[in-house]
Amino acid sequence: MSLPSKKDRLAMHYGSDRPDVLPFNPFKAIIAPRPIGWIGTLNADGVANLAPYSFFNGVGSGPDMVMFASEGAKHSYINARDTGEFTFSLVTADLVDAMNIASENVPDGISEFDLAGLEKGQPVVIRAPFVAASPAAMECVTIDAFQIKDRHGVLLDRYVVIGEVVRTHIKDEFLQEGIFDTSAATPVARLGYREYTTITQSWTLRRPDDPV
Repeated sequence: MSLPSKKDRLAMHYGSDRPDVLPFNPFKAIIAPRPIGWIGTLNADGVANLAPYSFFNGVGSGPDMVMFASEGAKHSYINARDTGEFTFSLVTADLVDAMNIASENVPDGISEFDLAGLEKGQPVVIRAPFVAASPAAMECVTIDAFQIKDRHGVLLDRYVVIGEVVRTHIKDEFLQEGIFDTSAATPVARLGYREYTTITQSWTLRRPDDPV
């Protein structure tokens, strides 16, 4: 397919017939930045597993809930489903190399905590550990774990876990006047392809109906 003219480029659209000018699916680059769900679980033998998921986000607050989606029934999904719990640890700039090591596909029973040289944070409510070095982590109880379907009702090799946060851990140095200092924590977010970004600054934007 030929490259669209300059006039037509802003009007590019496609469905399943992605044009040759886009050899790689830009979906993940467009839905960006995405927080990285660094998910800690225990397998059936009690071995700790740790893996990053770029399809991760909050579901809602009061009660606080998070979700992550797995492309394939990977260890984190199976463990969170079968044990009924998981943890989330915030990935930051100084932890990105460890996060990358933990992304390797290794056999069940090999702990990515050990591979990446990470100390396990001790949970309070559940059994699954989190990354002790992370500025913030959450203990979660699995609310739902399910395989998803496409618009035709066909089951896909895609799986979703939703968890309710039952305990939140925050390092004191990242609290400023009662507010978690996100910029100081330098979270790493996922873009498309093999690209990442680091959050180093933020700004405040008040809503029109906010009190003065």
